[in-house]
Amino acid sequence: MIKYTIYFLSIIILICLGVNFLILEYLRDIKDISDLEESQVALVLGARVYNDRVSDIFKDRLDSAIELYAQKKVKKILVSGDHGKKSYDEVNVAKSYLLSNNIKEEDIFLDHAGFDTYDSLYRAKEVFGINNAIIISQSFHLPRALYIAHNLNINTQAFSADLHKYVGEERNNMREILARVKAFIDISFKSLPKFLGPKINIYGDGRQTWD
Repeated sequence: MIKYTIYFLSIIILICLGVNFLILEYLRDIKDISDLEESQVALVLGARVYNDRVSDIFKDRLDSAIELYAQKKVKKILVSGDHGKKSYDEVNVAKSYLLSNNIKEEDIFLDHAGFDTYDSLYRAKEVFGINNAIIISQSFHLPRALYIAHNLNINTQAFSADLHKYVGEERNNMREILARVKAFIDISFKSLPKFLGPKINIYGDGRQTWD
């Protein structure tokens, strides 16, 4: 019995390693700002907020989107995050931060049901009609986002928001190992996001997505 348990665990570990090596290949696709082509939209993937304050990781993602917007690499910013409960709201806190940094109201789109990276990218394509985006996150996260986008047939570039050292970096890296396996499973089984909804024109007025 112990022998078979060891065999089983060994197979699981090998699969996990193989998936991670596959997805980490996308690290090479992260670009410097000078190498980015103009795109429809900057897709900012959500991160933790504390009441009305963005976390350091989320702030750096938003600051990176602001930089791309200022340099006219993108015309719109789509923030995709968790707003599944009234008591927790990533996207509206991000919206307030963007507005305080002089982003035009009509250029800020909110996806309230971006509960994870897979849902965010699936909804970016199916709800917002995005087929060309610059994904903004930290480098530990971007390979998974690019892998998902590639397999959902979304033309994406990636821009790293690694502007600082972060508390809990080792924990994030460890969690990402399992998150990559989940992404592989979602792609393999063609998972659906928790919510879809009516189509929203990303070329329109972002205020239609506010609540």
